[in-house]
Amino acid sequence: PASQIDNVPVVGFYGLHESDLDKVFQLPTTTFIGGNENSLSLREIIKRLENTYCQHIGLEFMFINDVEQCQWIRQKFETPGVMKFTNEEKRTLLARLVRSMRFEDFLARKWSSEKRFGLEGCEVMIPALKTIIDKSSEMGIEYVIMGMPHRGRLNVLANVIRKELEQIFCQFDPKLEAADEGSGDVKYHLGMYHERINRATNKKITLSLMANPSHLEAVDPVVQGKTKAEQFYRGDTAGKKVMSILLHGDAAFAGQGVVYETFHLSDLPSYTTNGTIHVVVNNQIGFTTDPRMARSSPYPTDVARVVNAPIFHVNADDPEAVMYVCSVAAEWRNTFNKDVVVDLVCYRRRGHNEMDEPMFTQPLMYKQIHKQVPVLKKYADKLIADGTVTLQEFEEEIAKYDRICEEAYTRSKDNKILHIKHWLDSPWPGFFNVDGEPKSMSCPPTGISEDLLTHIGNVASSVPVKDFKIHAGLSRILRARLEMTKNRVVDWALAEYMAFGSFLKEGIHVRLSGQDVERGTFSHRHHVLHDQEVDKRTCVPMNHLWEQQAPYTVCNSSLSEYGVLGFELGFAMASPNALVCWEAQFGDFHNTAQCIIDQFISSGQAKWVRHNGIVLLLPHGMEGM
Repeated sequence: PASQIDNVPVVGFYGLHESDLDKVFQLPTTTFIGGNENSLSLREIIKRLENTYCQHIGLEFMFINDVEQCQWIRQKFETPGVMKFTNEEKRTLLARLVRSMRFEDFLARKWSSEKRFGLEGCEVMIPALKTIIDKSSEMGIEYVIMGMPHRGRLNVLANVIRKELEQIFCQFDPKLEAADEGSGDVKYHLGMYHERINRATNKKITLSLMANPSHLEAVDPVVQGKTKAEQFYRGDTAGKKVMSILLHGDAAFAGQGVVYETFHLSDLPSYTTNGTIHVVVNNQIGFTTDPRMARSSPYPTDVARVVNAPIFHVNADDPEAVMYVCSVAAEWRNTFNKDVVVDLVCYRRRGHNEMDEPMFTQPLMYKQIHKQVPVLKKYADKLIADGTVTLQEFEEEIAKYDRICEEAYTRSKDNKILHIKHWLDSPWPGFFNVDGEPKSMSCPPTGISEDLLTHIGNVASSVPVKDFKIHAGLSRILRARLEMTKNRVVDWALAEYMAFGSFLKEGIHVRLSGQDVERGTFSHRHHVLHDQEVDKRTCVPMNHLWEQQAPYTVCNSSLSEYGVLGFELGFAMASPNALVCWEAQFGDFHNTAQCIIDQFISSGQAKWVRHNGIVLLLPHGMEGM
């Protein structure tokens, strides 16, 4: 603060004194605090900077090594008067807070002893997500794919995706029976797919929330893979139609290594989703563990700095600041196609779940929390005081939503059967009929003619691009392939070539991903040829088989198994009409991705009626490797 300006360090560093506060200084071109003015008094400079950087928003962006991006952020936050909202926007925000808060209250009243991982203490997350989606829809996004942990999930299903409330309430009925095969899963793990009209923009929007296990952050790469696939099939190479939003808890975001693996996929050509918006529900506790025991870095979000993502910390008890930050985050993603993190600094009103007693381990924190006025009351009081809404209107808004909940509750009593297929996050409409039965039970013949095999074999033994100099050792390998094709025999690499190639002819996309898959760990595959004289000039013969064929993607992945297998699983989820393969460097390397195998691949159908055609290739080097 200005009153402490004659502290020794300030004087020592800048040589400024109390007497200089009214001196007028020329503003540098890098700042936006002046608005239309180019010079201000030191007192005003300090006031405006404190107003931007020392209120309810904390910005981290100075580590970004790109001037344009830093200036963009400065302009969004430093310009005087940027955070003005219209009365209409304030009323919408209040109505959304009412829904978020009263939904939790309703569940607490009806099922007081039931686990639901309520959002109390961070109710602002619901209007925050809706702002991100509204803003993105306005900028042309048509499909948003979300991944999130358990906290607040039912609220997101009800108020963001807008699942029918009775479908959610009937999940609390202990006598509910499942109609589908499988064991089902707890209600706060289920996913969802829903198309609707976005009210703010009047455009169509599709929202999908991925089903996930208890394993925190395991769903992150799955969401990214599915988003990539949806972009790929739409030809949306710049991510202008499809985007992902990931929600995280503070403890898991810092603690789970898969977060880091997923961040490192964010800018790789065959894995990028062109920017993800991360929202961290930072309630400053992980179950019973304090932040000081949960991480070695100052903030839970520090892992995001590794990819130069800006980080916006915001006080979750200031709903307008949160909305502003979320709308800037959506614009950032649309402008720069890079990740961005919104850190909602909040608290957790109850225990980890509603049955848990937090006073055992955080007595003083919870004494404070019991005194904390809920955000809805704080914000409503503010709007009533400044005349934006009347007390009567506010109470009517509450009564209206409570009535909606009560009516849905009555209807939910008629639901005796749970259809898990109503909770699918990735329906395959061309593959299954409305009742979830396969449209066809017969398999088309898979044999292919010898002419076709010979043609693929010939292309696999050639360099289909002119003036392309390959390595002499590779020429030998290609000659050997041609010999084999003539002699009607195949080895592993050629057999794979023929299988993949025959799919491409039928218009079926093939994607092969994993560590060093382009050449192959055993130097046998060579699906990407490299020109020996021209840097970065490559050729993929598989994409030169026919004029009309499906595209073939072969991509070396980052050196990660858990993250990349999760990504390919998500990619395979989007469509049944593709062959998606993940290859381990050596077969036993799949064990660092075991969580994806156990939690999604082996059990996905039983828990979520989820089908997936992912293929795991687990090669073993037998030549003494």
